[in-house]
This record gives sequence, C-alpha cells and structure tokens, in this order.
Amino acid sequence: MKFLVSKLALMVATTALMLGSASAQEANIRKNLSERLPNLPKIDEVSKTPMNGLFEIRMGNEVMYSDAEGHFLIQGSLIDVRQRRNLTEERVDKLSAIPFDQLPLKNAFTQVRGNGKRKLVVFADPNCGFCKRFEKDLQKLDNVTIYHFLYPILGEDSRTKSKNVWCAKDKAKVWNDWMIGGTTPPNASCDASAIDAIVAFGQKNRISGTPLLLFADGTRVPGAVPMAQVEKILADIK
Repeated sequence: MKFLVSKLALMVATTALMLGSASAQEANIRKNLSERLPNLPKIDEVSKTPMNGLFEIRMGNEVMYSDAEGHFLIQGSLIDVRQRRNLTEERVDKLSAIPFDQLPLKNAFTQVRGNGKRKLVVFADPNCGFCKRFEKDLQKLDNVTIYHFLYPILGEDSRTKSKNVWCAKDKAKVWNDWMIGGTTPPNASCDASAIDAIVAFGQKNRISGTPLLLFADGTRVPGAVPMAQVEKILADIK
C-alpha cells in the first residue's frame, strides 16, 4: 500500500513538474519574441506541435512557428508527410470557422431548392468570374437553402450591381438573371445598408476573396470548388 502511495505521489510530482516546465517554456517564448520583434501582433496562444521542439504561435487567426527558446520564427505550412495532411491549413480553417448562429442572415437573400433542409452560405461579388461559374454549378444542388451575401469588393460597379440586386422585388431572380444569363440588374433604390454591414462582417472575419462558402457546422471553404466537394461537406454534417 505504501509503495502505491509513493508511486502515486511521484506521478503527481512529475506531472506538476512537466506542467511547470511547459508554462515556463511558453513564458520564455512569449518574452523573447515580444522583446525581439516589438511589432509582432499580440500572441494569443503558444502550444506544442506534433514536431519535437516546434511550437505554434497563434496571433488571432494567423499561425506561425517557433523553437522552444523563441530564437527563430517560421512562417509557412507544417505538413505531416506520413498522413499527407497540411496541419497549418487545418488549424487556420478551424480558427477561421464562423458559427452558423453568428451569421447575420437577415442581410442575406435566399433560394430554396427541394426540401431546403441543408444549408449553405455564399459570399459573392457580382463581377467575380469565379462566382458566376460557381453560381451555374449551384443550379445542380437540390434539397438546400442557399443564403446569398452580396459582397462587393471588386470596385464601385460591384457595389452598384449589388445595391440593384438587393433593392429588387425578386432578389434571387435578378441575381440569377445577371450571374447566369448576363442580364444587368435594373436600377433600383432602397436602404442598402445591409450590404455595408456584410462588407464590415466579412472584413472582420478576414473574408478577402469570393466566392466563399460557409456551412452549418462552421466549415469555411474559399473558391469555386467542385459540386462533389460541396455535396460531401453537406452530407457529412449531422
């Protein structure tokens, strides 16, 4: 019995020592990097990576890497070649996920296909060629509710077209007529502050290009990806 108690005490002491060492190591990395790189953004988190001696330095949604002493700072992707996984990309995707319940859906217009049970959010600029191509592919998607956020980031004409779509009586029709059929949205006037709110929301969440897709589980996918990929993500969401 005495042996078991001693063994347990040793395990507790060892764990405490390891935690204390890890905490001191983190503090040392923070101190050295902050002193040597005063313009470095605030470090939000320091954590170990699967690679021995390499630590992840998280600043907001940005990820960099450091040695255990904070002597070196590495910018780039950490790739697990055994599993063929880009660990940096996976981490950034997780950090940049936007919970569905935090989306300002009142500032979106919707298209419902079939039973509409599945949910997909699309940020798009009306003058974005990739957005137009993706919009044509979207026509093949069924049993989904698509929330369209007008995100005019390609110039003043994008802003004008977005306003005319938003102010149209049938937003979805005018959007499809332009994106798929090439018919310019007719001039319309209304309170288009929703567009400004979406642009501000996108900038806050580092949405820098279109199209950008968001799914009900927070998954964030940039670019005009194939419909097979969209279908797979939708199917994987429980």
